Amino acid sequence: MIKTIVIIVAVVLAGILGYAATRPDTFRVQRTISIKAPPEKIFARINDFHEWGSWSPYEKLDPAMKRTFSGAASGKGAAYAWEGSGKVGAGRMEISVTSPSKTLIKLDFIKPLESSNVAEFSVDAQDDNSNVTWAMYGPTPYVSKVMGLFFNMDSMIGKDFETGLANLKTVTEK
Repeated sequence: MIKTIVIIVAVVLAGILGYAATRPDTFRVQRTISIKAPPEKIFARINDFHEWGSWSPYEKLDPAMKRTFSGAASGKGAAYAWEGSGKVGAGRMEISVTSPSKTLIKLDFIKPLESSNVAEFSVDAQDDNSNVTWAMYGPTPYVSKVMGLFFNMDSMIGKDFETGLANLKTVTEK
């Protein structure tokens, strides 16, 4: 009886691990919002890490989080490192590309899990409004593929992006 149970568990586990191997090698999560403001006003809040405290949902997760700013004051070369507890973990961001319509940020997580991704903000003017898209993309290592079978990354991170974009809308439209 025990031998049968072990065999069944082994087959199920092998099936799960095998299926995980077929999952995509990259991921992308993105959300978009329309903000009644010119792109320059929005860009100023995205392109300066000192402004993120007014809108980023991650800034409020750990009030005791340690923050370090380095490099340029804003724009290309501006860097921001954080270290906190719980969901915040530790990591570093650095703006690598910046233009009035797009900002790319190299995003390195150290804790709880190491990974390197890209955060992308694009701002597209539409009459009196600007469509702002916040995206994150990068590689999906095997461990993440397995975790993705049980946790939906798009839902988890997407909710944070929706909150952040709503906050950005509120502070920018004031």
